Amino acid sequence: MSKGGAGMVDPVQKAVESVQTVSADDIARRLGEAARSAAKSGGAPVHLWNPAYCGDLDIRIARDGLWYYLGTPIGRPPLVKLFSSVLRRDDDDKYYLVTPVEKIGIRVDDVPFVAVDFRSEGDGKAQSLVFQTNVGDEVAAGPENPIRVKRNPDTGEPTPYVLVRGRLEARIDRKSFYRLVDIGAVEGEMFGLWSGGAFYPLATVDEITVDDV
Repeated sequence: MSKGGAGMVDPVQKAVESVQTVSADDIARRLGEAARSAAKSGGAPVHLWNPAYCGDLDIRIARDGLWYYLGTPIGRPPLVKLFSSVLRRDDDDKYYLVTPVEKIGIRVDDVPFVAVDFRSEGDGKAQSLVFQTNVGDEVAAGPENPIRVKRNPDTGEPTPYVLVRGRLEARIDRKSFYRLVDIGAVEGEMFGLWSGGAFYPLATVDEITVDDV
């Protein structure tokens, strides 16, 4: 049988064109069933889903955590939360909205979430830092959800992150970082934070003055 004869439609190309012509609401409806089912079981098992790649959609997550569709902010928090519940970062370091039947690429300027607040439970080495993200997730920093600091190669300014789930991180916002510095501890030559039984260095003792995040 001939493959690719005249008039045949490439199913992958057809899927890409389909994704590129739908609206955010259309995608929301298609994602809704998967997300609602996942919510009942405590979260979408996106790491177990291996659907076909259906192309990219013009959705962008800005550094401040705002979601955009076709350059316009998505102003409905429930829709953003729905999308975020089926977000995945793959081994290619790209981000996708994933359901059991489709995988749609989106752009992320930095990381997909922002940690906008936190609370501290316990003291000293028994301390637990619980972060809240801009989409309402909560995560306690620890060995499975570590804190890391990335430094600007030109200015040396630190930017802290916490792992939320899978390979998805939240950038810890400026006001929260200042509060974290206030409750930091010194271990040897390093200044950092205890959470979940682990110590996370932020800087050397000589660098504990933070100008910005």
